[in-house]
Amino acid sequence: MNQAQAMKKAPTSAPARRRGKAASLDRKKARAGWLFILPFVLVFFLVYVPIIFDSINYSFHTIYLLSGGGFELDPVGWQNYYDALFVDAHFVMTLTSGIQQLILEVPAIVVFSLFMAVLLNQKMVGRTVFRAIFFIPVILSTGLIDSIDLNNAFTEYSQSGVDSGNAIQGSDSIMSAMDLQNLFAGMKVGHELLEYVVDIVNNVYGIVNRSGVQMLIFLAGLQSISPAIYESCTIDGATAWETFWKITFPMISPMILVNSIYTVIDSFTASSNKVMSYVSAVYSGATEGSDVLATAMYWIYFTIVILIIAAVAGLLSAYVFYQRRD
Repeated sequence: MNQAQAMKKAPTSAPARRRGKAASLDRKKARAGWLFILPFVLVFFLVYVPIIFDSINYSFHTIYLLSGGGFELDPVGWQNYYDALFVDAHFVMTLTSGIQQLILEVPAIVVFSLFMAVLLNQKMVGRTVFRAIFFIPVILSTGLIDSIDLNNAFTEYSQSGVDSGNAIQGSDSIMSAMDLQNLFAGMKVGHELLEYVVDIVNNVYGIVNRSGVQMLIFLAGLQSISPAIYESCTIDGATAWETFWKITFPMISPMILVNSIYTVIDSFTASSNKVMSYVSAVYSGATEGSDVLATAMYWIYFTIVILIIAAVAGLLSAYVFYQRRD
């Protein structure tokens, strides 16, 4: 009788030990992760948090420079924020234009990078070379090379004739709405859709230039999908189109969420961003109080960015598929 009871208890004790080992391994990984980010956490709380607090505090004050050195803060409440939104009309116009440009660029960058990642993930000769070629613009658009490129005639043409929103009306634009209207004359295509396609085509230089990091993230996600899943689809007779929408797209949906958030942040913090350039110009202004006004503008801008990121994350999270690895 005791032997039978021991045999019944034996199978239940083994999974418990396995679960204990798995939990212990997860705790070790968690501790290793915290140790890895510990320098950043310390620097953030010791350096960045006091700066952030001072910045918020300055946005509710007016700064007066003293003749003997130093400065004096005069609390003005929400006056700086009121001036930024209702007195300075250029800030609101620039902010609205920047958000419209973001709505245009983010879907185009994510879709283009996903398309190129799917192509570069195929087995072909020179695949590594093609991947390097598409990542070269990311290297060329950073640091010293970017500052040198600003004086290049081609870059000036790209920024003024291709990247700008006024390129549609200019003679330097690649495509105009009239060209698409003639192309789709027999189709009922809305004028808004035509303008969207025209803006994307005229901004193709900027889209390709800012898709390198997203393309690498998508490539990492595509390579993490087990080849056995694709073999099963081939055996079942699924087409490449069905395999993409039923297997590939759901499996890389977490990467779509990550790339969308990354692209939003990258677009709002880019050196070519209109809002960042305008607020920097206000900060460098010679008028008294322009520095605290610019600080208020920055916090308004930061709040809008956080709200947009939360909206994008909330919208896409409802459609993200996470594969269980139990």
